[in-house]
Amino acid sequence: MRSFFSKYKLFGTVLFGLSAVIIYLFYNALQPKKTLPVYQPSDFNPELVDSSLHAKKKYHTIADFSLTNQNNETITEQDYADKIYIADFFFTTCPTICPIMTKNMAGIQEKILDDPEVLLLSHSVTPHIDSVPQLKKYALEKGVIDQKWNLVTGSKKHIYELARRSYLAVKDDGDGGPFDMIHTENFILVDKERRIRGTYDGTNTEEIEQLLADLEILKASYAE
Repeated sequence: MRSFFSKYKLFGTVLFGLSAVIIYLFYNALQPKKTLPVYQPSDFNPELVDSSLHAKKKYHTIADFSLTNQNNETITEQDYADKIYIADFFFTTCPTICPIMTKNMAGIQEKILDDPEVLLLSHSVTPHIDSVPQLKKYALEKGVIDQKWNLVTGSKKHIYELARRSYLAVKDDGDGGPFDMIHTENFILVDKERRIRGTYDGTNTEEIEQLLADLEILKASYAE
């Protein structure tokens, strides 16, 4: 009799385990998949949006660009084609938030080092100071890996228009004179279609962790 019940005990244990696996798979299948919003100008604080974009509710993308990196190479949107990337705005002589931002971006670089799908892009907001040699010096000091991370300089007008009208990252266009300067702590997550999928405080450790989590969600959406 004991042998009889032992056989059924084993059967019951196996059946219970199989049922638990099936329930788990059904539960996961019924859960909505995590997705990131596609941000439009109307989703942002109006102060961060140029007046020409206030009425725009869809189809916002990062504009074409042509800038010069730390290796004196021309960098355009084509260098980021079919890539997810994280963008920010900085300057090499900044004594306040930029060192923190750069340290955090370097931490992200470490995480994506072996990921061919993701790149980084940092725009200088003092291009008159941040020449190619200055950017190269800064890149070497901060551990920038050329294949993953471009520090770019170029026309002040072009960079500021990108910050204001494409990345929606600043409250003004910085055109008040040669010493007028925009600045933002934002890191911007951009997808392969050049759409904004998230903005994060580049000085905040918790927001950096959220960025990395959102990056995984965004990557997964392309793997489906």
